[in-house]
Amino acid sequence: MADQNETIKLLRECDAGVKMGIQSLEDVLTGLKDGNLKNILQQSKERHEEIKRHIDKYLKEYQEDGKEPATIATMMAKMKEGFKMMTEESSCAAANLIIDGCNMGIKSIYKYLNQYPNADKKIQKLVDEIVQEEEQLCKELRAYL
Repeated sequence: MADQNETIKLLRECDAGVKMGIQSLEDVLTGLKDGNLKNILQQSKERHEEIKRHIDKYLKEYQEDGKEPATIATMMAKMKEGFKMMTEESSCAAANLIIDGCNMGIKSIYKYLNQYPNADKKIQKLVDEIVQEEEQLCKELRAYL
């Protein structure tokens, strides 16, 4: 049987991670010139937003608020600043930045999945969707490294 406390905690971590992913994609998209790369990132942003809508639905079911990214947001802001300072090969820099973010997100969400093993199966499935999206995005971005 699912533990409601663990379910809510895992769901809130999913919320924070997906919010961070959407914000990072938005940040990189604003300074990007490569049309194909822009398209890949825009499509991923839309998929992240779809996942976010599912998270919001579950949060509402549990009568819970979401969770804002904390220290990760600060770190990503610094990475964004570094990205803006780069002038060479901005497509490569953007791909590197997003791949690093995806990898951090995957590690983080698996940590929480392992920490909350009794969370509801539908939220565990949501974790799988998030990981699949991050892995797919990394795969698509390899061509830009």
